[in-house]
This record gives sequence, C-alpha cells and structure tokens, in this order.
Amino acid sequence: MTRPITTPAAFSRRRLRPTVLALALALAGGAAQAQRLGELYEAARAYDATYQAARAQADAAVHRLEQSRALNRPAVSATGSVAYSRSDTPYSSTLTANSQQQSLALNAQQSLFNRGNDKTIGQAERAVELARSQLAGAEQDLIVRVAQAYFDVLAASDTLATVQASKTFITEQLASAKRNFEVGTATITDTREAQARYDLASAQELAARNDLDVKRLALETLVGRTGLAPKPLALPAVLPALAPAEPETWVQQADENSPTLRQLRLAREVARLETEKARTGHLPTVGVSASVTDAHTRVHGDARLTNGTVVGYGPASGTGLNGNVGVQINLPIFSGWSVQNRIKETLSLEEKAQADLDAARRSVAQGTRTAFFGVNSLRAQVGALEAAESSSKLALEATQLGYKVGVRVNLDVLNAQAQLNQAQRDLAKARYDTLVTGLKLRQAAGVLAPADVQTVDALLVR
Repeated sequence: MTRPITTPAAFSRRRLRPTVLALALALAGGAAQAQRLGELYEAARAYDATYQAARAQADAAVHRLEQSRALNRPAVSATGSVAYSRSDTPYSSTLTANSQQQSLALNAQQSLFNRGNDKTIGQAERAVELARSQLAGAEQDLIVRVAQAYFDVLAASDTLATVQASKTFITEQLASAKRNFEVGTATITDTREAQARYDLASAQELAARNDLDVKRLALETLVGRTGLAPKPLALPAVLPALAPAEPETWVQQADENSPTLRQLRLAREVARLETEKARTGHLPTVGVSASVTDAHTRVHGDARLTNGTVVGYGPASGTGLNGNVGVQINLPIFSGWSVQNRIKETLSLEEKAQADLDAARRSVAQGTRTAFFGVNSLRAQVGALEAAESSSKLALEATQLGYKVGVRVNLDVLNAQAQLNQAQRDLAKARYDTLVTGLKLRQAAGVLAPADVQTVDALLVR
C-alpha cells in the first residue's frame, strides 16, 4: 500500500487554517477590526498614566516659573481695620467716653536689587527645560513600550499558529502511521512516535494560548482597550536599512540629543546657579516700599464734671491721610560662617552633578553602541533565517518523498516538519526584534519620534 505524502502546498493551506481561526477568535472577542501600531500608540498616549504624569509635571514647572518671576515684580496689598473703645473713669473730669477709629492702608513693595532672586528665577527656567526633557523622554519610552507589547502579541500569535499547524500535521502523520501499521507496512514505533509528538504538541498549544492571552492583556492594559488584534507584518517583509551605518555617528547623536544627558546637563546648570545664589549671601539687597493710610477717628463723650457740675458735650471726629515712601537697604555683615559653608556645600554638589553627567555619557554611549550592534546582528539573523526557512521547506519535501519510497521513517518527517516550524517562528521573532531594537537605538540616540511609528506602520498589512 502506498504511504500518503503531504505536499508543501497542501501543508501551507492547512497551516493557514489555524491562523485564520485565531484571527476569527480575536475578532469575536470584541475587536471590530485589526489595529495598527500608530492607532494603539495614540490610544496609549491619551491613557498611559506614566506619560500623563510627565505631562502634568511639565505644566506644573511652567506655573512654578511664574511664581519665581513674581520675586522681581511689584507686590501690592491693602489692609483695613475698625477699632472701638469705651472708657469710664469716675475720678477724672470725663465720666464716660466712646471712640471709634477706621483706617484703610495701601502698601506696595518693589525689589530693586536682589541677586539671589535672579538666580532663583534662573533655576526655575532650567526646571521648565528639565520637565520638558522628561516629557520628551517619557514619550520616547511610551513608543518603545507600545511597540514591544504590540510585537510581543504578534510573536505569541505566530507561536500559537505554528503549534496549531504542527499539531494538525502531526495528527495526519499519526493517522497515516496507524493505517500503515494496520496493513503491515510500518512498525508500531512509527505510531508511538507520532502519538508522543501529538501529545507534546497539545501541551505546547495550551502554553502558547496562555502566553498569547498574557501578552494581549499587557497590550490592552497599556492602551486602555480590549479585544485587540494587531495587524501583522506584510510578507515578504522588507526591513528598513539602518542609517547612518556607523556606530560613532549614533553615539554623537546620543551625546547631543539624549533626554537623559539633557536632563543631567540641566541639573548641572541648576547646581551652578545654586552656587552663585549662595555667593549672593554676601551682597546687599535694595528695595523700595510705599504706603498710603486713610484714618478716620470719632470720639463721643457722654458727660463732663466741671466745678462739681455735670455738663454734657457732643461728639468729636477727624480724618487723617498719611503717606510714606522709603528705600530699604540690607547689608549682611556676619552670619556665623553660614554663607561660606553654604558655598562649599554647593560647590561639592556641583562637582557631583558633573560626575553624574560624565557617568551617564559613558553609559549612554555604551548603550547606543550595544543597540547599534544588536540591530545589525538581528538583521543578519533575519537573512540567515530566511535562508533556513527556504532550506527547511526543501528538506521537508525531500523527507516526505523519502518516506513515500521507504527510505525515511515517520520520525524523520516529523523532525523535518518541526525544523521548518522552528525556522519560521524564529524568523518572525527576529523580524519583530529587529524593528523594536531599531526603535530602541533611536531612543538611545535621542532621535526617536512619533514619525518613526508611522515608518513601522508602513510595514504592516494594509
């Protein structure tokens, strides 16, 4: 009896069925249509708490700057008072008297010379730049996190589809082995080997399905949506070339544009301004103040004792308007060496800020080079795995032909099919890793932008 043979075309058609089924299940789970990376990034941008916190911090820094600028602006205040008093002194000439005083004052102050205030304002300006740099870094981090979660779902989907296709193929091989054993053209070994592979594939399918659920949950948590079905890469996938092609160019870009380095440079500048502000402790401060007070007083006496005779009298009142303008100069003379020690403290903190910047520059340069070499390595792996996929398809076809003519056993076919599945799974994963690592390289260089998301979007199925 002739042994059945599965052609690569038939195998490809069967391999597509689980993929279509998985997509149908995803759509049935609540997704009206597949989502692109750019769409999910925009959703995460409006939902992610980490990014929203960085945006709120940037807004707060702007308002804090305006508070600091108020130090060199005029300050005007108004105060009012109403006082009432009563006296009752029987042993004096006035038996009883009541008085009421009302006053309204307008006060104004303006700093004329205060170097400490100038440095405080300068620090607040650097704080705004720092917050904006942190916001840019948070946006770049969000792009990478969304892309990583997006392609993790695609990789898990590919793994599940591969396992399901493998299980379908093994099921057919198991049925073939059983038929051949029944007619006496194969041994029980073929049947048991196929059964073992089938049981293993069933366990792998459960694990792959669970991993897909976990990866999809992570993406849904990030973007605030449910029932997601990310669009896969369009095949054949043509990955964008890495430009510039020299690692030192990327390192130079990182030194100029890295949000981390920008933040540490600003921190160093803030430390330098703190030192200058500490030195202003020896300088005088000059300010001008002015006030205008309008006071109204009314006195009413009930009776007066004159030569033993009580004589009544009426109320008395008066209004006074007072104003003054003055210049106040404050010159520090001695403060117990606090200013000198404060200067020494800030100089040490300035040195620490410089050391932190130097360490970060080395770390960023190393990370940028690592990402660059990682992208090149992954691109090379993609090329090698594409060749391995092609070779594995030819090997599977040859093994199936050998099984048909009796020079190969069922285990050889299963191994060849498993090798093809592994090559296809690794190829898809290498493509995803190449794209994500490319985004990480641009993040390390400080040039990652939302436009890069659109570049990746162009590689997805329309």
